[in-house]
Amino acid sequence: MRKVLITGGAGFIGANFVLLMRKAHPEDRLIVLDKLTYAGNLENLASLKEGPLYRFVKGDINDATLVDRLFGDEDIDTVVNFAAESHVDRSILGPRDFIETNVFGTFTLLEAARKHWLPSNGDGKRFLHVSTDEVYGSLGPTGFFTESTAYSPNSPYAASKASSDHLVRAYFHTYGLPVVTTNCSNNYGPYQFPEKLIPLMVINALKGKQLPVYGDGQNVRDWLYVEDHCTAIDTVLERGRLGETYNVGGRNEKKNLDIVKLICSIVDERTGSGSELKREFPFDGSRAKLINFVKDRPGHDRRYAIDCAKMEKELGWSPAHRFEDGIKKTVDWYLSNRRWWERIISGEYVEYYSLQYSGRFTGQVE
Repeated sequence: MRKVLITGGAGFIGANFVLLMRKAHPEDRLIVLDKLTYAGNLENLASLKEGPLYRFVKGDINDATLVDRLFGDEDIDTVVNFAAESHVDRSILGPRDFIETNVFGTFTLLEAARKHWLPSNGDGKRFLHVSTDEVYGSLGPTGFFTESTAYSPNSPYAASKASSDHLVRAYFHTYGLPVVTTNCSNNYGPYQFPEKLIPLMVINALKGKQLPVYGDGQNVRDWLYVEDHCTAIDTVLERGRLGETYNVGGRNEKKNLDIVKLICSIVDERTGSGSELKREFPFDGSRAKLINFVKDRPGHDRRYAIDCAKMEKELGWSPAHRFEDGIKKTVDWYLSNRRWWERIISGEYVEYYSLQYSGRFTGQVE
């Protein structure tokens, strides 16, 4: 039985990974550590119950005393580090939180692992650091990011993740800490916080609100369905070589504007004449007319594209979802889980969990 510390496990990708691990490795004990900031949401893990195989801890990865205690009390042998501030726009407005969490938080985790695993008991241990393709900067109209692409971050978020990647690498080469890093392309799917491009466009389209598109909408991203990302991380945990970096992509390059138009088409279809949802989400004509081009954000990278051949050839992993299929599943999830995103938009869930963790709440999620 592995004792797996999953940081940021109540967030979008982290929660999807926790749920996958519970199914794929039912014998492992999962310890989820999450600060529950704006994007952390315990409703994502509502199907799990505390017990011998699962524990949730509300806390900060920068809290060295807490992290050290968890390593000792739980005899942690595996770390999957999702904990991060991750929204580029927020990093432009307030970079300090990104430096503190993404750089110093990763440092705190590495130091705890070094203390408890080295020098005598590092065998069988593994520290997997989850990162992003944004560390590589921007591509031209052709070519792909590979594991040997030079780092060239263009936003405070990307710079903070690049810094943490370098720390992880340094702890392998300096101390022999058993680490591995994954750099993924843009994720989408269930439980993604509504400020991100795809859930924002889905929800605004449903509500008949403006669909803001940066610049000319021609920025290109490689899109990865979150379930595919989670299976990739599980694969790297199982078979990845220590000290290596693995790029995880979906082989689904799409322009932002094309994605927004596709979402409009799917939402129009799901809420069209004859649909039970027509009355709840009435709209005349195509929602594409809601598209509104807005001023581009500073340092907006033009194109990302991942070459995931190393994952495919060395570890036998490949993405299972075409974007056209994954985006339909995603829209349908948001339609079927309205209460989840309506609570977030209203701010109600923040109050709910604040009360719960102060010991003054005894109710249940409706």
